[in-house]
Amino acid sequence: MERSFQTAEELVAAMRAGAVTSVELTDEAIARIERDDEVINAICVPDFDRARAAARHADQARARGEDRPLLGLPVTVKESYNIAGLPTTWGMPPHRNYLPAEDAVQVSRLKATGAVVLGKTNVPLGLQDIQSFNEIYGTTTNPWDRGRTSGGSSGGSAAALASGFGALSIGSDIAGSLRTPAHFCGVYAHKPTLGLVANRGMVPPSQPALPVDLDLAVVGPMARTARDLTLLLDVMAGPDPLTHGVAYDLTLPPARHERLSDFRVLVLDEHPLIATSSAVRACVNRVAAALVDGGARVERHSPLLPDLIEAATLYMQLLISGSVARFPVESLEQLQTRVAGMSADEQSLDAVRLRAMLFDHHDWMEANNRRELHRHGWRQLFAEYDAVVCPITPTPAFPHDHHPNPLERRIDIDGVEYPYFDQLVWAGLATMPGLPATAIPAGQSPEGLPVGVQLIGPMFEDRTPLRLAELLEQTIGGFQRAPLFGTELHTSAKRLHA
Repeated sequence: MERSFQTAEELVAAMRAGAVTSVELTDEAIARIERDDEVINAICVPDFDRARAAARHADQARARGEDRPLLGLPVTVKESYNIAGLPTTWGMPPHRNYLPAEDAVQVSRLKATGAVVLGKTNVPLGLQDIQSFNEIYGTTTNPWDRGRTSGGSSGGSAAALASGFGALSIGSDIAGSLRTPAHFCGVYAHKPTLGLVANRGMVPPSQPALPVDLDLAVVGPMARTARDLTLLLDVMAGPDPLTHGVAYDLTLPPARHERLSDFRVLVLDEHPLIATSSAVRACVNRVAAALVDGGARVERHSPLLPDLIEAATLYMQLLISGSVARFPVESLEQLQTRVAGMSADEQSLDAVRLRAMLFDHHDWMEANNRRELHRHGWRQLFAEYDAVVCPITPTPAFPHDHHPNPLERRIDIDGVEYPYFDQLVWAGLATMPGLPATAIPAGQSPEGLPVGVQLIGPMFEDRTPLRLAELLEQTIGGFQRAPLFGTELHTSAKRLHA
């Protein structure tokens, strides 16, 4: 295997052994990006000069006897993180020239452990889509099929990992933004427990980078193996030094079990509000079969599972009301008229989303109180089970869809169309109560597209789904190199340059 596709653990070990230098790894990564990213468009803000300087400093530090967890390792960072001297735009044209003055806390942590930042990865406009395209940087394609999306909003990071552009990346997740791109591109991601990882500096452009506690949203690691996820989570996890970090240190509990045979797992492949494609269902069942073969206790139904319809409703209410608060709707009067004309019997997710756009503080508090009841229900479920296995989205990566009004887009599930944003219900299952969830590759569709599943674990027991991910990787395999990285990709790149 080329070094560009080796794991972070393998590359760090090779540097420790003197088999390769950070400068060599960085030059190889930059060469690959310059050769292949014309087609993929994952790296929207390259920072190669500073990366090469950081690599030289890493090699000098190692020569002095220093050894840090990521010393000399080439990585990428989602565009939405502040990096001093580089633009942070969130894909929004009015902010194309905004340059933050300081690094986000997670960028600082990467650099403190010796990582070499190659550049920033592409995102959708305002991080508000399941795809990654915007007017400033264009469209990120899927390394497995250029006609399909890499996912969003961390789509650039997932495509970069799948393309060999750095060994690790960091992203964020409020609506599956870590997990969906991992699922679409065949890599790994971990949505940490809400509040586990400090998020200061992952903030809309020109807004102050304050140490605030966000609702629903988290930042987290992406990688090509489950063990690399754990490596990066250990770098990222912990409170902000400006707030809780003044008084608290983080110690994550170990995984509940080390052997597959000791795990108790609930497997879900159906949702009452949206169909599951046959390709995704097959991969969920593949994981279930591997669990059974490994001796795990696997069940398909449980009266302890919180109501999935109410969970999806609460998620949409909290997600949309929070989004509107940050990015206000322009036609408020028209929206009020439209909602007022809706029947009280209209309970579709589209209707839930429209009503949530008009939530006041009382409405939000009511939804939040119901969320606490769901969290209690999950605590009861995880007294009986160690993890829940379920889809991330209902389909593999879908074709690019740049319709200007996302509310008019549709998602095709085995020939039946559903509202575009209904596909978020599976991602919301972990997001609404703030649970950790690990996305793992689980197989391929008949068309050869990657398919992932998520492993949802107990709150603040993030090592449990991560350990289960490692065990499943050993059983069913994991990252597979995209077939586009051959003659077809390079021929396409030459055509683009011609």
